[in-house]
Amino acid sequence: MPEKKGCLGCSFPLVIGLAVFFLALLGIGIAAGPVGKSIFGDLGLPAWLSVPQPELKLPADTVFHLFGFPITNSVVAAWITIIFLVGFSYLITRRMKLVPGRLQTIFEFLVGWLYDLCVSVAGEVNGRRFFPVVATIFLFVAFNAWLALLVPGYGSITIHTAEGEIHLLRAANTDFNMPLALALTSFGFFWYFGFKALGIRFMENFLNVKVLKDGFRQLFKGKLVDGLLGIFTGFMTIVTGLLELLSVFIRVISLTFRLFGNMTAGEILIFVMLFLVTFLSVLVLPLYGLELLIGFIQAIIFGGLTLIFLTVAVQSHGEEAH
Repeated sequence: MPEKKGCLGCSFPLVIGLAVFFLALLGIGIAAGPVGKSIFGDLGLPAWLSVPQPELKLPADTVFHLFGFPITNSVVAAWITIIFLVGFSYLITRRMKLVPGRLQTIFEFLVGWLYDLCVSVAGEVNGRRFFPVVATIFLFVAFNAWLALLVPGYGSITIHTAEGEIHLLRAANTDFNMPLALALTSFGFFWYFGFKALGIRFMENFLNVKVLKDGFRQLFKGKLVDGLLGIFTGFMTIVTGLLELLSVFIRVISLTFRLFGNMTAGEILIFVMLFLVTFLSVLVLPLYGLELLIGFIQAIIFGGLTLIFLTVAVQSHGEEAH
């Protein structure tokens, strides 16, 4: 039986045909864009091949008002993400099978992986408590990024409003307010689980005057050296606690700018590349794959840092010392 020749199981004519097809797309894409026009001039290609020059806006556009509150295009995109996640979860879980299908397997693997991550970091009891928060944040951040890249209409569908022509949808992660809202949610659960686990003792992590009081007590008993040393240590403990409290508030800023900066930079890169070489160019495809990966990584980072913060919140300094 003659050996089958080709590349990766494909015949050479098919490989050559695909190569010519993609090279043609690359050539047309570059020629229709401003880079190609500056080199080759206007070749008379159809106008629909060209992509309009992107207008980069940091503030989100208002689509409509609801009860007097402005609803922006990023909020609409976030609603779509929520509807998709709820609908997808319902379709997968309403008919669970002992031998799962493909979608059920993927869903169970993702949820199981997130649960194992929470348990491995926070322990069995706390991991089970933190899992709904961490999983929700992870899925919301990831699908905000993925839907904006995979669903047609983000950044291309426009509507007319009183403020002029605006985009109907905008990736939620690229609106500063959405990462800020997620960071504040993480911040709120940090305080909630901290007080729930330790009560008022939770504040001793930030304002511990016990050492200072012991120092004054030793001083009043006539133990000068021990008293002065205790007072000095007490003041240092208070300063350290206040710095720890400041770091908790800084986490909100850190989480917000990390997600906002990475996702916005990726969107700008894709828009600029599309404008320069148009959407037919295969040069844009690797960028989409890269942004899908970055969206997954940012979801892991945001959810993982939230998990670490919650784990630290339920542990007092005394427990850490042991």
